[in-house]
Amino acid sequence: MNTLAIDKAIAKVPFLAESKNVKKIPLSGGITNLNFKIEADGRAYVIRLAGEGTDQLGIKRDVEHAANKAAGQLGIAPEVMYFIEPEGYIVTRFINGKRIMPEEIVKPEYLARVAQKLRLFHRNALKLKGEFNVFRRVEMLTKVSKGKGANFPHDWDFIIKKMREAEKASLRDPYVPTPCHNDLLNLNWLDEEVAGDIGELRLLDWEYAGMGDIFFDLGNFSHHHRLNEEQIRIFLTSYFGEMTPKHYARLRIMWAMSELHEAMWGTTQTVISKLEEDFQGYANLWFGRYRMHVTDYRWERWLKDVGRKGK
Repeated sequence: MNTLAIDKAIAKVPFLAESKNVKKIPLSGGITNLNFKIEADGRAYVIRLAGEGTDQLGIKRDVEHAANKAAGQLGIAPEVMYFIEPEGYIVTRFINGKRIMPEEIVKPEYLARVAQKLRLFHRNALKLKGEFNVFRRVEMLTKVSKGKGANFPHDWDFIIKKMREAEKASLRDPYVPTPCHNDLLNLNWLDEEVAGDIGELRLLDWEYAGMGDIFFDLGNFSHHHRLNEEQIRIFLTSYFGEMTPKHYARLRIMWAMSELHEAMWGTTQTVISKLEEDFQGYANLWFGRYRMHVTDYRWERWLKDVGRKGK
């Protein structure tokens, strides 16, 4: 099926369809989508085949395309070369880059580069036609997964109670919807390799992009990389020029909400995905991390600090 799908995709891209010498190489790393490196006429591209059923995860391919295109123009993501419709497959330039290991990306130099890339996108990307509000997304994923009979934790009422506390506190000073990436796991970062020079940091996979809260991006990166207190300080200072109690509290609250979102993503995948992955184990891991966060002795203080007036 994959070979057929990639051949059909290639046939719909004019500059590939006309090429006499096309090589297809599967790329590893994705869970919900299939990626292929395509070599043709001395150039290399990536074609991303959208996974089945991903619309049930709230993914809109036209929004992904717009976000990836904007990020490519800003030098943040690989540039979009073509959009295959109606399938929603994206063709980008192939970046010759290396993965940045989790223990490397948390070093001060990388944290500063990550913060600058996120800030560049947040401040300069055009408005996107999709929303990413973590509270509404958790509700949406809950509805989809409950409707299909997914397993829910025994303390679900407590989990939701803590989410409501976070939303209520955040609404005392609502965020300004901003173009965000919303899925900053380690595999989505590449360090471009340029002979004899330092390459750009590149950010892949824009399928969850939408108008959201910049602190969700900051918290999402932080939770995926398990930042410690000093790393959080460097990260926030690189982004804002300083770290205030309010910045810190907003990051911490969104870190927890990002963990809940991850858990609900896993829960939903247990009932919609056909892949042989332990999505239940993944969900359980993130529910556990969420519980740790919302029972931290500082939780009440963060709820107070989030609503502070000013910074």
